[in-house]
Amino acid sequence: MQLFDLHCDTLYKAVTENKDLNSDDCHISIDKTDFLDKWIQCFAVWIPDDVTDEYANFLFDNGYKILKSNCKKYKIKFLKNFNQITNSLKNNNKCCFLTVENGKLLHGKLENIEKLKKYNVNMMTLTWNGDNEIGTGALTEKKTGLTDFGFKAVQKLEENGIVIDVSHASIKTFFDVASISEKPFIATHSNSYSVTKHKRNLTNEQFSIIKDRRGIVGINFYKCFLNDNEDKACMYDILKHTEHFLSLGGENTVAIGSDFDGCDLANDINDIKSTEKIYELFLKENYSETLLNKLFFLNAYNFCQNFDNL
Repeated sequence: MQLFDLHCDTLYKAVTENKDLNSDDCHISIDKTDFLDKWIQCFAVWIPDDVTDEYANFLFDNGYKILKSNCKKYKIKFLKNFNQITNSLKNNNKCCFLTVENGKLLHGKLENIEKLKKYNVNMMTLTWNGDNEIGTGALTEKKTGLTDFGFKAVQKLEENGIVIDVSHASIKTFFDVASISEKPFIATHSNSYSVTKHKRNLTNEQFSIIKDRRGIVGINFYKCFLNDNEDKACMYDILKHTEHFLSLGGENTVAIGSDFDGCDLANDINDIKSTEKIYELFLKENYSETLLNKLFFLNAYNFCQNFDNL
């Protein structure tokens, strides 16, 4: 089995709880991935909405240091950019990318985008649930979208080859991004609003726009995004969200964005090892291994491999 996971918050736990990336009490640890033939993980540095600029910098700087040192310690290939992905997998079965969750880290300064690129950030979630200098998040009461700075930031991110992630974006922010972006954008960890009526999930129209732009959408394992009754959420709900997106033509769009170490998981999901059980569930439901390889690995891989040419 191969897994390309577009989003986890394990780095945040590592920084704030003084852990490394092989801590057994995290959803993701290096040893827990040994069952995978190939593993590519996007490690996000999460910046909460309510932290100071100084603490945001602390989270990023220390997240970067932990990722770099742990990659060396545990022989994981830290990919500086998407162009390295193909050659790196020939010699490394475990690779990772660095991403940022919440454009609050920019502090309203465009020059910080170039700084993040130098630190090998390859994706940025524009907002978290609230508002920042870029725009409004999914759980805000405001009806506005991108700010004037936000429009400029979207252009600057694309100029620097940093993928725009609209998970957590408000509806207006999403459509503002769609109106101005010239490259594909993605939702790293978002489910279907048609299946579960949560503001963080994507409408059919939003999903179709991402699909038509040749972006990707990562299925999230957070229980309240999987089922309207979160206490009943289970891995079968992952199947339901996936099937709905596939019904919209998403065979080459749907991917995995677990949100490990950043959410309360569905009842029968414990950690990254549970992805094998999810894979087996899909097989039992007559999904072909060819399609499953797309959903669990190849769609995200192909997006990264081709992004610079899209």
